[in-house]
Parts: sequence; C-alpha cells; structure tokens
Amino acid sequence: MSNSQHQTYEPLPMEPHTDLHAAETLAYGVYTAPVPYPDTYRPAYEEAHGARVAHRTHEAYGAYGAHDATLPALPRQEVREGTGGRGERRRRARSAERADGPVRRLLPQALVVAFLAGGTTAFVAKDKAVELTVDGKARTLHTFADDVEELLAEEGVEVGAHDVVAPAPGTALASGDEVAVHYGRPVRLTIDGQRHEVWTTAHTVEEALGQLGVRAEGAYLSIARSHPIGRAGLSFDVRTERAVTVMADGRARTVRTNAATVREVIEQAGVGLHGEDTTSVPGDSFPRDGQTVTVLRVTGSREVREETIPFRTERRDDPSLFKGTEVVEQVGQPGLRRTTYSLRTVNGVRQKPRKDGSEVVRRPRKQIVKVGTKPLPTSVSGADGLNWHGLAACESGGRPNAVDPSGTYGGLYQFDTRTWHSLGGSGRPQDAPAAEQTFRAKKLYVRRGATPWPHCGARLHG
Repeated sequence: MSNSQHQTYEPLPMEPHTDLHAAETLAYGVYTAPVPYPDTYRPAYEEAHGARVAHRTHEAYGAYGAHDATLPALPRQEVREGTGGRGERRRRARSAERADGPVRRLLPQALVVAFLAGGTTAFVAKDKAVELTVDGKARTLHTFADDVEELLAEEGVEVGAHDVVAPAPGTALASGDEVAVHYGRPVRLTIDGQRHEVWTTAHTVEEALGQLGVRAEGAYLSIARSHPIGRAGLSFDVRTERAVTVMADGRARTVRTNAATVREVIEQAGVGLHGEDTTSVPGDSFPRDGQTVTVLRVTGSREVREETIPFRTERRDDPSLFKGTEVVEQVGQPGLRRTTYSLRTVNGVRQKPRKDGSEVVRRPRKQIVKVGTKPLPTSVSGADGLNWHGLAACESGGRPNAVDPSGTYGGLYQFDTRTWHSLGGSGRPQDAPAAEQTFRAKKLYVRRGATPWPHCGARLHG
C-alpha cells in the first residue's frame, strides 16, 4: 500500500444496549441468539453492513463479561487524487479490499463462537422448560426455580388451604415437568333433603358431582349440569333417583323416581287419592330409596249420641221439721250432653269410633232436700196408752216404707198424702221415720178417733 493511501478507523454508531437476561429462552438443544446475528460470510459489497453487525456482537458479548477485548472498527478506505493516475488508484483499492476482506469476515464469527462457548453454558444449565396450568389455563414457560413452590412464587400464583397443587409445592423441578394448580370452590348443595357444604376443584356442576361421588344418572338438578362454578362457589339441589313401592288396592307398584314428596310418587305410580284416603307416611315427607308407601282407602260417617248428665243433691237443715224427717224441696233433673263420633272404615276394616266433639244441650238441675232438726215430742195426750204396734202390724205389716198397690197410701199406718200434710208432715209419709209416723198417727186419733182405720182400728184397744 502506497504512502498516498492510508487507513483510518472510525467506530460505527452503537446499537441500543440489549439485555440478554430478559430474552425468552427456548428449550434445551435449541439456541436462538438474543439479537439477530447476521451471516459474516458476505460479498464485499455488504462488508459495511457486516461491520455494524460485528460491533453489536461486541456490545452483547461484553454485556455478559466473558472477555474484556475490544472490537476495532473496520478500516475505511480513504482515496486521494495523486501520482500513478486514476487506474492505479483503482487497482490498489481492489488489492487492499482483497487483502483485508478475510480478516473482517472472520473476526465477528470468532467472537460469536466464544460467546456461545463461555457465558451461555451456565445460563442454559439452570434453565427449565415446564408447563404450568393454573385453574385449567395452561402455558409453557422457562424458569430457574428449583422447586414447585419457587415456581409459584416466581409467577405470583397464590394458593389457599382448599386449593390443590400437583406435584406438591416442595417437589424439585426438572425440565419437561408439568405443574397444575386447582383452585378450591365452596359448594353448598342439598342431596336428598340433606344439606352439605363442601369444597371442590371442579369447574362445572357435572364435574363437582363426579368428584363428590353423587350418582347423577336419573337425578333431578336445580341447575344445569354444564353450569360453571366460579371462585365464589355455587348452591344447588340434587335429588337422586330412588326405587319406591306403592301399595294400593291390593297391588304393588314400584317406580323409579327423583320426586321430592311421597304425594308426587303416588301420582307417578298412577294411584289416585279420593275423599278421606290417606297414606301410611305423611304425603309431604321425602321418599327414601327402598321405601314402601301404603295407600289407605278410608270411608267414614258420623254418629251423634246423647248422654245423661247426672244431677247433684244439696241437703239443707230445717229446724221446723222433726229430726229424721227429710223433705225434697226441689226435685233434681239430669242434664243432656250430645257427643259426635266419627266412624271410619280403613281398607274395609271398621275402626274404633273417634270422638270429634260434644256440646251440652241441657244443664242438670240440682235436687234440694230439707233435713229436719226439731226434736220429736215424747207423747200425745189421750193417745199414748193405745196399742200402736198392733195397729201398724195390721195396716202395713210393721214396715215404715210400705205402700199399698194403688200407690195412694203409705207408711206404718197407711196415710194418704193429703192427710199426712194436714197433720204437719212433709213429703211422703213412707219417707218419714217410724217415730214421726207414730206421732202423727196419735194426732190423727185425737182428732178423729179410730175411724181412719176401719178394719184395723180395733187393735188399738186389744
């Protein structure tokens, strides 16, 4: 190269700094440069572009700190007018390009090789390609985490007591592993009348039933099976299919049902209830699997019965009556009660009458009896010495309560009621004590002699 030609080195403009740590790393065995490294084996007319690429390679290479070498700028040919003529100058320029071309092409390639062999070795060694699925959403990523727990922390995935992580958080990670996080969801469901509160990682009602082991075939669901279960949870009812036997009119009918009440099961069995018909269990109760329900055919009628209410007796002392004398001042009257009974026949068998109610038609009236307290006199002047015992034996056989066949005369001396009252007696003579009867007989004798006793009066003197 002549003295009239000399080379000057000016660095090309620097590209913005590239952080390779922030670049996505692919799976092992596949390498893609963080910045687009061009092919250094280019024709001479693309050398200027290759120089700029080599400069960027130097910057990226220095960013990892593998070497402290500096990449010199490629030489720029300065052409001056001088001796030798224009043709000579062209030949020298082409000769210089042919001499420098191989060096400029090989230098960037050597640096790239050094970069791959040095700093990237440790970088790739800890990098792992894993698949992370969070609540059903999967993605493949690269991580330097050592175990599942570090991976979740690195990705900002928080898990609670009811969430499921597989494999367990402390499990070591290797490239190609799969990690799944299933969030727990509260489910409040009523199964065959029984309330339950559970947690599930299922995303739909159908998946939840499968996890809980609920037999969904033929079951009633208060919500669609495909209905999603959000993080906030869900409430729904389930009635599983059951076998229930209905006994009616001497025939057994077994139906498979998810009904909510016994009454619905009876309707599904095609059995009708009429009048007072009923069932062996309440119609609004929940039918159980294997249960037998009997339909009771009931016919009935009503019967009214009248019952007597006995009266009570009240006894009152009366000083105007002799002792031993009782007089009925007010005759008692029994009351009347009307009672209604239901007569039922169940499946042809007559049942015991059932009392439905009663009412008092007439209240009883009490009986009032006067009881004498006055002392009896000891004698009646002019009649004490007579044979009153003989007269009583003749008239009544000596019986104080004797009554003649006509019912007109009664007592020891066979008084009629009118004569008895005229002598101061009360009530009936046959109800008075024997001493009182004798006393009043003596008074009658004083008034009328023995004429009141035409057949037996002679006994008084015998």
